[in-house]
Amino acid sequence: MRPTGRARLSRGILGRLRLASQGLAGSGFRSPGAAVRWMTAMQAQDLQSALWAVGQRLPGSRAADVRGAIDRGEIVRSWPMRGTLHLVAPEDLQWMLAITSGRLIRSAAGRHRELGITAADIHAAADTALQLVSGGAAASRAELFQAFERAGQPTAGQRGIHLLGTLCQQGLLVLGPLAGNQQLVVAFDDWITGSRTLDRADGVAEWLLRYLRSHGPATERDFSWWSGIPLTEVRAALARVKDQLVGLVFEGTAYWLSPETAALLEDGVPAGRLVLALPGFDEFLLGYTDRSIVLPPVHADKIVPGGNGVFRKTIVSGGQVVGTWEASRSRGSVVVVPQPFDDVNGLRPAAQRSFELQAAKYRRFLGPP
Repeated sequence: MRPTGRARLSRGILGRLRLASQGLAGSGFRSPGAAVRWMTAMQAQDLQSALWAVGQRLPGSRAADVRGAIDRGEIVRSWPMRGTLHLVAPEDLQWMLAITSGRLIRSAAGRHRELGITAADIHAAADTALQLVSGGAAASRAELFQAFERAGQPTAGQRGIHLLGTLCQQGLLVLGPLAGNQQLVVAFDDWITGSRTLDRADGVAEWLLRYLRSHGPATERDFSWWSGIPLTEVRAALARVKDQLVGLVFEGTAYWLSPETAALLEDGVPAGRLVLALPGFDEFLLGYTDRSIVLPPVHADKIVPGGNGVFRKTIVSGGQVVGTWEASRSRGSVVVVPQPFDDVNGLRPAAQRSFELQAAKYRRFLGPP
């Protein structure tokens, strides 16, 4: 472990370092592809949240910019880990799936038995799907499911989405261009023509290094949960890459981060007064198994009510989650309402003014290009 520098470690400092690592404090990134490539993977089960997650890291951007990057295949959306949709750089998806897909498919075996999905069914669904979309064609999810039904593969009761997810995890299909708020399904090899190839050990080591650089300070357990890669492999990978990282100890736990982010402990940790309106499912909160560094456990149920897995939009101030926010449309305009955890005093005046600027930024992001 290297010395921690002048700044005294605290939850607030660790949270602010994470903002810097994730491109949320500082100059950000110049393109959607650059943001996603740096983050390695960004939670994207909710499309609108994913667009804003990229937009918050891309100064001056509009939703149309991020949607355009998806339409051009500069970033792709698939199921590379945890059985959940993520945005990734196209060249990374194949080698990620080579690491995670076997474990993901095995973990779904029980649910597949409940749904009556056999290996033969998956093979038949693959033939049907590739006949539909090969040669550069694309199909909506409804069109794909109709093709499954015609081929004798029922799609009701989540059976269709499990077939689609498995074919994506096998690297046969991927989600392609947008059609409104839906994504069309395309053949993997038609849509992604420049995949990298890494063996498993090299892939896990690169994945871990990139995660710790983009999400640090973070722990080996954070990465193991986030990626779904067993902790024994993660520890072996950390031994390979830790000379490219800086280690910190906070409350008896080892955290790792990039040297560039660690240097901020000497030069001045930014974002002490930064207020952000982050989307639900943003990596700043969701990208760690232990979220107590930035979210007091007493307020956890306000972010994921009832533990239902649906993350609400968050207000972050000084590297800590201090509330939630809601957005709705009224008479053609977007109304943004903060809901601070302190429901008596609300946000401090300076934080309230900063949040109003964030609300204006969000409205611009949603507006026309």
